[in-house]
Amino acid sequence: MRLFVELGHAAAMALVLVSVCGIARADTLDNWRFETAEDGLVTASLYATNKLITGGGALSYSPVLTIACRANSEPHWTEWLQLNDAVSASRKITMSITLDQGNKFDESWSVGTRGRMLVRDGADGIKRLVAANRLRLSWRFGLLSGRGEADFNLAGFGEAVNQVAGSCNTDVP
Repeated sequence: MRLFVELGHAAAMALVLVSVCGIARADTLDNWRFETAEDGLVTASLYATNKLITGGGALSYSPVLTIACRANSEPHWTEWLQLNDAVSASRKITMSITLDQGNKFDESWSVGTRGRMLVRDGADGIKRLVAANRLRLSWRFGLLSGRGEADFNLAGFGEAVNQVAGSCNTDVP
C-alpha cells in the first residue's frame, strides 16, 4: 500500500512538473504575434517593453520588432522595427544594438516606408538574437530630434524563429 501511495505521489508530482513546464513554454510565446501573408511572408512580431512618446507628445506607443521569412522563393530573412514617428534619414540609419548586458555595437539599417520602418536583411541578424534574453535598439530620429530607444524581452525568441522557419520550410539561421 505504501508503495502505491509513493508511486501515486511521484506520478502526481510528475504531472504537476509537466503541467508547469508546459505552461512556462506556452507563456514564452504569449507575447509573440504570428502571421502568414498571401504573398508567402511569414512573420513573428514582439512589442517593446518601453514606450516612446509621439512627436506631438500627447500619445505614447511601443515600437514593434518583427522577424520575417519569405516562403515562396529563396527564403529570405529580415528583421524590422516599426515606429509611429518617422526618422528624418532617407536611406540608411545607424542603429546601436545591445544584447543582454553586453557591449554596444552599431549596424547600418535601411529606412523603409515613410521613415517609419527600420529594416535589416540577412539571417545573421536573426541568428545573433537566438541566444539573447534582451535586446535594446537605439537610433536618432533626426539631427536635432533626439534619440529613440526600444527595449525587448526576447523570451521565446528561439521558439518564434523555429516556428517561422518551419512555416517557410527553411533552416533556422
